[in-house]
Amino acid sequence: MIRPPKQLLSCAARGIARLTPQANASRTASRSLQTAGTAAYQQPPTQITEFNNGLRIASQYTSDETVTVGVWIDAGSRFETKESNGTAHFLEHMAFKGTKRRNRIQLEKEIENMGGHLNAYTSREQTVYYAKCFKDDLKQGVDILADILQNSTLDQAHLDFERGVILREMEEVEKTVEEVIFDRLHLTAFHDSPLGYTILGPVENIQSITRDQLREYIQQNYRSDRIVVAAAGPVDHAELARYSAELFSGFQRSVGPPRKEEKPSFCGAELLYGSHEEGQLAHFAVGYEGVPWTHPDSITFMVLQSIIGNYKRNEGLVPAKLSGNRLTNSIANNLGPGAESFAAFNTCYKDTGLFGFYGQSDEATLDSYMDELLFAVSGLAFNVTDEEVERGKRQLKTTLFGSLDSTTAIAEDIGRQLLVYGRRIPISELLLRLDAIDTSEVKRVARQHLLGKDIAVTALGPLDRMPALADLRRRTSTRRL
Repeated sequence: MIRPPKQLLSCAARGIARLTPQANASRTASRSLQTAGTAAYQQPPTQITEFNNGLRIASQYTSDETVTVGVWIDAGSRFETKESNGTAHFLEHMAFKGTKRRNRIQLEKEIENMGGHLNAYTSREQTVYYAKCFKDDLKQGVDILADILQNSTLDQAHLDFERGVILREMEEVEKTVEEVIFDRLHLTAFHDSPLGYTILGPVENIQSITRDQLREYIQQNYRSDRIVVAAAGPVDHAELARYSAELFSGFQRSVGPPRKEEKPSFCGAELLYGSHEEGQLAHFAVGYEGVPWTHPDSITFMVLQSIIGNYKRNEGLVPAKLSGNRLTNSIANNLGPGAESFAAFNTCYKDTGLFGFYGQSDEATLDSYMDELLFAVSGLAFNVTDEEVERGKRQLKTTLFGSLDSTTAIAEDIGRQLLVYGRRIPISELLLRLDAIDTSEVKRVARQHLLGKDIAVTALGPLDRMPALADLRRRTSTRRL
C-alpha cells in the first residue's frame, strides 16, 4: 500500500513484430519497472522531527505547486466501547462545524479563498484530518488543522444536525454491498473485540452521543505521542516543524502506563443473511486470520494477495480464458457466466489481520465458486509456481509505485507508516524485501497461516446452495492431484 522480471521471449533474432501482444506488454512492463526501480533508490528522504511531548513531524519534498499536510492520529473505532461506538467518526464530522476562532462559515470561506481542500476520514485504528493547498499557504493549512483539532466548539445545535447527516450516510453505506460484507466479516471474525465494531456505530448510539462523550474521547485519545503531522510537496521541513511546535502546543503526552490493547481472538464462525429477490447475486467473503503490520511475514502476505488477484467477468485487457492467472483462467473456463467477480484482500492491524477473498456469483454457481477460491488459497501451500510468484511480485510493485502518485498519497503513506511502524520504510528497502521472497517462502507462509486454518464466513443473497461452514472448513486443506 514493488524488479526486473525475466524475459519471456527474446527479440534479438526474431524481431519485435513477431512477439505476441501479451509478450510486448510484458516487455513494456519490464522496462517500466526497471525505470521505477531506479527511481526508488533515488526517492527523496523522509525527514522526521520528534518533540519532547512525543509529537512527530514528518515530510517528503516533491516538486509540485501544491502541498498536502495532515494529522494522523492513533485513534479509531477500535478504541471505543460498545456504548461509545461511533464517537470517533462523529467527532470527525464535528471538526468542521466551527472553532473558538472560526465559525463554520468562516472556516469554509477561508478554505475556499485559499483554493484549498479540507477532508477527514476515520478507520478502525486511525483518524485522519488533512488539507491540500498551495505551497505558500502551508502555515495557514497547518493553522486550520491545529484549530479544528484543539478548539472545536462541539456546538449542540451542530451536534444534533450531524446525527441526521450520519444516519443518512449509514443508509448510503447499507446500499453498498461490499461495505456491508466487510463490516459483517469483521463482526464475524472479531465479535468479542471492538475491532468487530462498525466505524459509524449503531443507530442508537448515533442518536444518543453527547458532547461529554466527544470531549472524553478527545481527552483519552488525542494525545501528542499518538499524533503524526505529515506533509508532502514543496515543503521546507524546518518550517513545518516550527509551525507545528507553535500551533499544536495544546496537545499533551499520554499519562499513566502505555496503552495496551488486548489481541482480539479470531473466531471461526459464519454470519449469513439469506434472501430470494429475483436476479439477485450472492455476495460472500471468507476471511483467514492474517498478520499484523509489523509481522515478519506481512510482505509475503501482500504477495499472496497479488497471486490470487482479482477477476471481473467481461473485463480486463487479456480475456479471462487466456489469463496467466491460474485461478482467473480456471473460473472463466470452468464456471461460466455465473461467476461474476472476486477479489483477494489483505488487511493488517496492530496485532492481527484479515486475509481472504470477496466474491459475487449466481446461486447455481456458488458452491463450485467457493470450491475454486478455497482451493486456490490452499494451493499456495503446495503447487504455486515460480512464474506465479514472480508475476505476483511484479504486479505488487506496480501497485505500490502507482499508489504514490500525488502529494496526498505520499502524505498518507508517511503518516500511516509512522503510526504503525514507527518509521517510513523506503521504497528501496521494500523492493529488497520483496526480492527476497521466493516460491519456497510463499509456500511456507501459506502452510503456516492458511492451510487447514479456521475461517470466518459471511454472505448475503440467495444462499440455499451455500456450503455449510464445516464443509468450507474442510476445503481449506484441499489438495488436488
